[in-house]
Amino acid sequence: MEQYEPDRLTPAQLAAMRRGVRAGVPRGHGALSRRSLLRAAGGGALAAGGLSTLAACGIPPAAGNAQAGSSEDHSAKEKRLNFSNWTEYMDLSEDKKSRPTLDAFQRRTGIKVKYTEDINDNVEFFGKIKPQLAAGQDTGRDLICVTDWLAARLIRFGWVQKLDPANLPHAYTNLSPQFRNPDWDPGRAYSYPWQGISTVIAYNAKATKGREVTSVQQLLEDPALKGKVGFLSEMRDTVGMTLLDSGKDPGDFTDDDFDGAIARLQKGVDSGQIRRFTGNDYTSDLESGDLAACLAWAGDVVQLAAGTPDVRFHIPDSGYVTSSDSLLVPNRARHKTNAERLIDYYYEPKVAAELAAWINFVCPVDGVKAELAKIDKEAAENPLIVPDKAMAAKSRSFRSLTSKEEARYEAAFAKLTT
Repeated sequence: MEQYEPDRLTPAQLAAMRRGVRAGVPRGHGALSRRSLLRAAGGGALAAGGLSTLAACGIPPAAGNAQAGSSEDHSAKEKRLNFSNWTEYMDLSEDKKSRPTLDAFQRRTGIKVKYTEDINDNVEFFGKIKPQLAAGQDTGRDLICVTDWLAARLIRFGWVQKLDPANLPHAYTNLSPQFRNPDWDPGRAYSYPWQGISTVIAYNAKATKGREVTSVQQLLEDPALKGKVGFLSEMRDTVGMTLLDSGKDPGDFTDDDFDGAIARLQKGVDSGQIRRFTGNDYTSDLESGDLAACLAWAGDVVQLAAGTPDVRFHIPDSGYVTSSDSLLVPNRARHKTNAERLIDYYYEPKVAAELAAWINFVCPVDGVKAELAKIDKEAAENPLIVPDKAMAAKSRSFRSLTSKEEARYEAAFAKLTT
């Protein structure tokens, strides 16, 4: 397992952080707050900074210690579970007094769940739990939900526990193929996705005068869109989509491939084709038509289209980038088996359908469509919530980066966007 290094923030990483602070504007079910730019910049810049702080405090790393994660499981005697999640990432009753699926789990199993919405962005949450994790101590949490770059980091550092497949029959069977083998956790030995986050092309049909926008090439080169195009200030999404449009795989690319994508984007900036790089604030501009077309997150598009019929989306033939928020059991958690039972519960198609109907993100559970149709036929037919086989086949993930790559790529992207 990789030992963490007490890196310092580079100027480029600080610029990425500033982009994030400017970008995040919560909206809707709270979906947008989950993808604020602090999430994005944190993948390299802020997480590295957090590790610097940790080292400065003199806390020794737990990574590399084979016994660091081992702990007695008290699940059999203690019917409890402490679950930390993002805000508004769980179904809620109309009167906002109960959480239907979570309440049903507690009634079925007798496990009392302390559900805490204490994750506002990955970096801030990492700052809460890193001292205990690094010291090999219990964080007080049995289950956490973090975005894939942070999940990958926690796994590399040896700060989360390997899951027991015997406790995850539904999860093992029903996990959608497109989420099964991320390079940072092949076979999902340590994590299972809570929800998927897809990057697509969105456009305002009124602003485009009825014309479809179908590719990154069109975003970058169509003169009719000049000055009304937005790209995301999340490096992995913007560069990943540009790599795909260039015929490259964001899961397997070289430095030269990356530089080529940056050069294409730079040309769009220099020509005035790209209006700006945005965080969550693209939503209001897309609704109003100030942005005619942009890269967007699928969950946002579902919500926007419900209120603004002119907002539409397209999945490029070249493919699209998908990331995920994933569930993990931290080291020293007291109730690992209880946590695994909850993970498995949410992979039952009926339960997953209830959650998907409320959240409107990409559901990672295979076989959910029939159950979702009983609740909301429109949602069941929406490929942004339940990707069909054709769409799932176009899904690609941005590969894991080394520390050196992360610094280099963030520097290039910071220069482009600031």
